[in-house]
Amino acid sequence: MKPFAQPGAGGTPLGWLVLLLALVVSVAAVWLLSDLPILTAAYAGGLATLMTLLIVLRGKAAGAERVELAPPDWSVTLTAIDQPGALVAITDRANRLVCASASFSSRFGVEKAPPNLALSEEAAAEALLRTAREAWREGRAHAAHLSLGKDDVRWEVEAQRAGRGEDHLVWRFRPESSEDLASDISQLVTGALGRMLGRAGVVAALVTAEGTVRAASPAFAERAAGDPSTTLVGREFADFLRLDERERIYFARAGREGEPFQLIHVPLNDIDDEWAANPQDAPSLMLLVEAHVALAEHVSADTAPKVESLIEALPLGLAMTDRDGRFLFANPSFLRAVGRAEKGLPTFPSDLVVREDKGAISDAVRRFGKGGVASGDVAVRLETAPGEPVSLGLASVRGLGEPAVLLSLVDSKEETELKRQIAQASKMQAIGQLAGGVAHDFNNVLTAIIGYCDLMLLRHMPGDSDYDDIQQIRANSNRAASLTRQLLAFSRQQTLRPEVLQLPDVISEVSQLLKRLLGEKIELRVRHDRDLGPVRADPGQLEQVIVNLAVNARDAIAAQGDGTGTLVMSTRKVSLKETRSLGPDMPPGDYTALIVRDTGGGVPAAVMGKIFDPFFTTKELGKGTGLGLSTVYGIIRQSGGYIYAENVGPRDGLGSGAAFTVYLPVHHGAPTAEERRADPDEPARRWSGGGRVLLVEDEDMVRAVAERALVRAGFTVTAQPDGEDGLAEIANGGVFDLVVSDVVMPGMDGPAMARAIRKLKPDLPILFMSGYAEETLRNEISIDNMYFIAKPFSVEQISRKVGEVLGAASG
Repeated sequence: MKPFAQPGAGGTPLGWLVLLLALVVSVAAVWLLSDLPILTAAYAGGLATLMTLLIVLRGKAAGAERVELAPPDWSVTLTAIDQPGALVAITDRANRLVCASASFSSRFGVEKAPPNLALSEEAAAEALLRTAREAWREGRAHAAHLSLGKDDVRWEVEAQRAGRGEDHLVWRFRPESSEDLASDISQLVTGALGRMLGRAGVVAALVTAEGTVRAASPAFAERAAGDPSTTLVGREFADFLRLDERERIYFARAGREGEPFQLIHVPLNDIDDEWAANPQDAPSLMLLVEAHVALAEHVSADTAPKVESLIEALPLGLAMTDRDGRFLFANPSFLRAVGRAEKGLPTFPSDLVVREDKGAISDAVRRFGKGGVASGDVAVRLETAPGEPVSLGLASVRGLGEPAVLLSLVDSKEETELKRQIAQASKMQAIGQLAGGVAHDFNNVLTAIIGYCDLMLLRHMPGDSDYDDIQQIRANSNRAASLTRQLLAFSRQQTLRPEVLQLPDVISEVSQLLKRLLGEKIELRVRHDRDLGPVRADPGQLEQVIVNLAVNARDAIAAQGDGTGTLVMSTRKVSLKETRSLGPDMPPGDYTALIVRDTGGGVPAAVMGKIFDPFFTTKELGKGTGLGLSTVYGIIRQSGGYIYAENVGPRDGLGSGAAFTVYLPVHHGAPTAEERRADPDEPARRWSGGGRVLLVEDEDMVRAVAERALVRAGFTVTAQPDGEDGLAEIANGGVFDLVVSDVVMPGMDGPAMARAIRKLKPDLPILFMSGYAEETLRNEISIDNMYFIAKPFSVEQISRKVGEVLGAASG
């Protein structure tokens, strides 16, 4: 605080005394010099007047300096104006909002200040501007019957100039309709009456005709926001509450874990003439009574929550309707079974089924509601799954008051999905067995054709008239052999050469080929995750999987518009936790995933379940065999992996399309000895000398070709047509270095003969020839020193394989 005057400026008593003496001396001097009494009196009077004015001015200045006013404390102002239902705002000279009550902020927001509120009606905006100008000019202004929102409420607005410098306007907004009565009720709800109701388990709120909170009891504020002092004015009343399928009311903040309430709606239109004339404008008193309070006087009703809680816990889907067919409640299992776990119950059971079944279920519910029959069921198709008929159980209910109908439905979603997968697997297995048998017999024929072609080519030189014809026969035989390999692939009976490898390496090997296959209009993107685990698979077959998926994606993109699009191949690490939710047939574990996603528009829902079926294709006649995806499915399943297809929407900057995800189990451990021996960098040990070979094959053509090929390679061959004759050669003392045998033969097959021979010659190596998968054969036979060659084979291949086996056995 500043002092009134500084020292030496006449502000002290001594200073004033000196000044007074000086004035007296000056008056005496005028008297002596002029000797005129009138002049002296006038001079003395002027000095006295001047002295009086100086004292007054110095006193005001001192008072101004002694009282240094502090800046406004708006928090105090806000506390004064922030009363329930009070819409008050304070603006400065620039029409900026400096303070506002919570009711004003909830109603009009804080982005705009009066008179520049965001209003839809120009008349109301102009009226506010006139009110502001008049208040600045006259000190107070008033406007009435203003429409300040989308509702029909008319407002009365008052603006008053205030402040030390009168540089602020205080705005007050009041609804015109029955304001005093509504204010009184608001004070009761927020005051002592509201607190008393809260102690009795009743929470109260005054709600406007538009559904917004005008006043709330402390108990309501605590339930809704967690703080009894929270202001809820202007917020939607319904936002604080939630309704479950049994029409029980909960506060949204607590959820179903909280206490259920019963709502009592008390309209206030009868206590005011204006509200009685316009009941749609009347506010309402909402009373929420705790369920245990509401049921305290009804002992029999006390068991209802227990019964409903028991029904909710049952795994069987149960719902109840009244005798008119309206749903009363349903437990979570029923909602999941009908596919409405998120939406809740509709009004009638007929709303759950397809249009054709609505009449049947309505008649059944009406019949059971009359009590004519005790129980029964009806077959219906749900709207959420129209392709899967379900059996809906119905039973008449008596003894719980009004007649009702109990509906039962088992949540069979997972069971249905599992049945579909089992049916798919069974279908693939049956077709695979058929295709495998056909391929086996066909491989015998192809082995003979290819073998005889090789033998004929040994007698013909390039340029001969028959040489080119023989080459054409051999080339077409190889094409047929690739078709049989496809048949064996989807039947999971193909011979694989698994290796421990990394998926990014396989994609890198085939990426150049993919770019040529896709063309210039389709962009190929490759993305790899970090820390990918190794997988054990046949690299050649994995390349076939990638190529088949890429070609399908190319055709799907080409069918969309101008044929431009994007193909994304990505790898991802899949943890044990993620696999638990991927599918019931996929065991939990660590996987490496390959995702092939295109922008071809996706797979139609009608064919999504058939895309892996053999011979199923969406291409035109003659443009697809239908073995592409079925071959992919077979290779992945035979490799111990899983493949899933789904349609994906636009994301990551890409359009809609299909995504195929391949999951291969991570391989833990080092490569096997056979894989290390099959390393291409390790030179194969060759049999340099002749050897004695026992050849057992029931197909005459295959036996003849194999015998001629081995004899030409320098081996001594003894050929037999079946397993009994082959075993007799060994039992009769025959000495052989190797047994070459077919697997499937009439009578004694190859594995049975091999086990019998091993009892006589434990160290004799055996080479099996078969069109079936080597892995399947090894799992069935499981004997040591056993080797395998897949049909069809050429003359060179059988000769080289026999030499390698003899070389390995001798080493």
